[in-house]
Amino acid sequence: MSRVAAIDCGTNSIRLLIADASADALTEAPEQGATGPLTDVVREMRVVRLGQGVDATGELAPEALERTFAAARDYADLIKEHGAGRIRFVATSATRDARNRQVFVDGVRELLGVQPEVISGDEEAALSFAGASSVLPAMGEDPILVVDLGGGSTEFVLGDSTGVIAARSVDVGCVRLTERHLRSDPPTAAQINAAEADVDAALDLAAQTVPLDRATAVVGVAGSITTITAHALGLSEYQPHRIHGASLDLETITDACTSLLEMTRDERAALPYMHPGRVDVIGAGALVWRRILGRLADVSKGTIRAAVSSEHDILDGIALSIRDDK
Repeated sequence: MSRVAAIDCGTNSIRLLIADASADALTEAPEQGATGPLTDVVREMRVVRLGQGVDATGELAPEALERTFAAARDYADLIKEHGAGRIRFVATSATRDARNRQVFVDGVRELLGVQPEVISGDEEAALSFAGASSVLPAMGEDPILVVDLGGGSTEFVLGDSTGVIAARSVDVGCVRLTERHLRSDPPTAAQINAAEADVDAALDLAAQTVPLDRATAVVGVAGSITTITAHALGLSEYQPHRIHGASLDLETITDACTSLLEMTRDERAALPYMHPGRVDVIGAGALVWRRILGRLADVSKGTIRAAVSSEHDILDGIALSIRDDK
């Protein structure tokens, strides 16, 4: 049994997973059910909005860096307290896009003693698939599409029991589209149309690499999708055990997306399952998820009629990669 620490630093949030894993956990995962190959010790999330303004300026803002460093400092204390032997820190879309990312890299290395990895979109996609598939029932030959909807980018990964078939990361996410288009409260029809045009172009780009029409099922991961699922389920609070593995028909999810997109900020803030750090960006996340599911319904010719939500994603994939690294 080994104890590892994984950190996923995205455009909107920074998350920590400290987990235990046995050497043969991967083969045991299907029998273990929802817990999968990892046993959680600590799982935390802070909304730091590292990607604040990056789409417009191309740089990480000083205040965003300070928020992120403060969270990393707390995570360093937790890692020491719980005795994790190996650490992997992964940074994604916002850091990839920033000219001044070396400031971020140097700050994290000083706080945690590890080199943060600014990974490519393709590697981000593969880690997301590894994390999501680790807790799914044993897959067969029918390809499954995992969609990781983040703050700055969205990853599409098609895979089956043999692993990843094709993957593509595209630059549409809840923070990026909010800052670029959805500036009114609630957004105007013109703003929504402009954002949808960006998503459609990104889907065209993803489809050049990932054969979306081969997918027989879709699994959505990350905070926007799980929050939309909570809205669709009408939960009285955010309940991961209700959200994880929930399979909802596309019409129900689409209605939930439209509802969130059309709400005012105050209406979204009043929802009992809404994290304060998602209030101002969930509308864009809902728009992206609605557009993706609409495209999948079209290209699958009715094969895909529902989508599954997973609480396990790239963070789990990072932890598994440390465990599997010899």
